[in-house]
Amino acid sequence: MRKRERENPCGICGHYHKYEEGEPCGVCGHRMADVSDKGSSIQVSAFPSEILPEFLFLGSYDNASRAELLKSQGISRVLNTVPACQNLYKNSFTYHCLQDDQDLHFDDAIQFLEQCEKDRARVLVHCMSGRSRSPAVVIAYLMKSKGWKLAQSYQWVKDRRPSVDLNQGVYQKIQEYEQKIFGSLENQPASVMPVFSSPVPSFSFNYPKPSDLVQIPAFNSSGATSIFTRPVFGVPPQEFTFGAAHNQRNVSESLLISSQNPNSSDIAMDG
Repeated sequence: MRKRERENPCGICGHYHKYEEGEPCGVCGHRMADVSDKGSSIQVSAFPSEILPEFLFLGSYDNASRAELLKSQGISRVLNTVPACQNLYKNSFTYHCLQDDQDLHFDDAIQFLEQCEKDRARVLVHCMSGRSRSPAVVIAYLMKSKGWKLAQSYQWVKDRRPSVDLNQGVYQKIQEYEQKIFGSLENQPASVMPVFSSPVPSFSFNYPKPSDLVQIPAFNSSGATSIFTRPVFGVPPQEFTFGAAHNQRNVSESLLISSQNPNSSDIAMDG
């Protein structure tokens, strides 16, 4: 590298590499975004992604290098998850940097984030690209502070920063941390769907299902009462007589009295 190039370090990472020409930094790996990268169809914003309103932000080293944009969002603290990345504005922001480049110390990061939340300070969590290492820290914080499982926390972050793409090693670390928080996964339900204590009601619109026990009416049963059966009232038929029948009853009673009393002077007159 020529002397002139050594005098002009990268304005983002502070190391010496040809950023404009796409050369990756030999120290921290910083480089210009490549259109051939996975997820290149996702538009990269100069602003970090807001994960929790007015508190937690997630981004890349490029986002962390834009001091004025961070200030415009009210961010005052920065969690740097890559030790090789320089903390550029120590006079403007409060930094906390994870010291292990090979491992992710979630408890150390979460302790810093909890203090930020207690102080009501807005904080940026970043790594080099904002795709794997720093999202894992944010996911771990959501699991610890919100009580969310890994799948729910990951989806929450992914919805707000679509470029998130955890690599296999980082994903394994976050799985181990989930087990540490919630215990063995064997004792946990496989999904986050609510569990009903009773069977879920089906929408049958009052039509019985084939499995339902429906009592069939016994129309041919001898014990069943037909609607066409004449009712029995127990009233003598002679009670339902009308008109001249009343006079016939009186004549019959008079003849009966005459037969019982032969000395009677009454003589029946012809009508």
